[in-house]
Amino acid sequence: MPPVTFQLLHRRFDPGTSSNEFSQQWTNPGDVFSVLLILGGDVVGRALAQLAGSPGWVAYALTTVVSAVGENKLMAAPDCDCKVINGQTGYVRDNSSWVIGRIVRDFETWMDDYKRGRRIRTHLQEMLNQRWEKDKRAAEDKEPRSGNDVPMPLKAGLLVSVFKADRATPGYPGYDRAYLIGFPTAVLQLGIAAIPCGKFGDWSILLVTASGILLAFAMGAIPQWSKEKWACRRNSSKTVILTQGNGSQHAIVIIGDGKGLDLEDLAAGHTNMDASTSYLTRITVTILAAFWILLLITASGIQQNTWFLIAVGGIGILQNILVVGWNRSPEAFGMPLTLYDVIGEQKVMDTLFAVEKSYPQLGKSMLQIFFPGKLRPEEYQKWEEFASLANARGVS
Repeated sequence: MPPVTFQLLHRRFDPGTSSNEFSQQWTNPGDVFSVLLILGGDVVGRALAQLAGSPGWVAYALTTVVSAVGENKLMAAPDCDCKVINGQTGYVRDNSSWVIGRIVRDFETWMDDYKRGRRIRTHLQEMLNQRWEKDKRAAEDKEPRSGNDVPMPLKAGLLVSVFKADRATPGYPGYDRAYLIGFPTAVLQLGIAAIPCGKFGDWSILLVTASGILLAFAMGAIPQWSKEKWACRRNSSKTVILTQGNGSQHAIVIIGDGKGLDLEDLAAGHTNMDASTSYLTRITVTILAAFWILLLITASGIQQNTWFLIAVGGIGILQNILVVGWNRSPEAFGMPLTLYDVIGEQKVMDTLFAVEKSYPQLGKSMLQIFFPGKLRPEEYQKWEEFASLANARGVS
């Protein structure tokens, strides 16, 4: 065997080799799924819609088996931390519901829909303007003519928005754009996959795309999704407060009014044993995961017209990302709400006083969240007065 150095010295100098390799790769890309599998299964899991064509479904299918068998759940964990407070007892629990997390996360996008006008946003803007004027006056007192340099604040006090629940519809998929976009996406993917079939007689990409769409729809149609998503009692009369905690701008009060969902139940999320996955669900997701793996192995053998496969997978990736970040209203989750009242003051304590005056026990229920420390003597006295009034009215 000749020495390695001898072989290296006698190799032909050919600068065109790299050009040919690049040209071949960009003409018919190889190792397509190394690119398409960039999207992880966690993103697909958060999409929570019947999405098709994204190779991330393969990773997600395997993750689902682990969740269904090992953790007894399918739903993704909430992507927005928040507190759920009983408006009567003041009991606070950390939220474990993906639905409640999304309602709180997207609040500023749905708080003023076409039915409500701009009542909440207008009140918030007034609070910000008042805070801004106060900050400018304080700056002028310290240094004349410095008020114009003070930026407008991003937060002012606490704004409490009170909603009344309309008749809830558990299991309602929410026929909004986030839901409906899946169907035209699937049609577009099939159309792209059909091009090499009609032009070159290459039906492999069409077969893989159609199979992926069917498997994605089958995964999204498992009844366990609905069971976990709305794992709570119905027709609740509870008043519940949703907030991201101390320092947040908003607190959302939802009065059940005998029509809404029990949000305390819902906040229990995957800890609710009534929503644990059944043996049928575990078997189903295991079988679907096996089919996803077989589909990936089959698709990996495609060597020609791979640009079409990349286009199909890229569209699926884009749809997954869009749906994950899509802002949705409570109505899209089967929880229609009607705005009833808006309360907000420059100081958080003043807001709680105003809430307590209009809704006994409600302001007090938020006190430990926004003021976990010791109260000032005058604040303590004010809350004692509210307690005396509540006792006189028979409210406890």
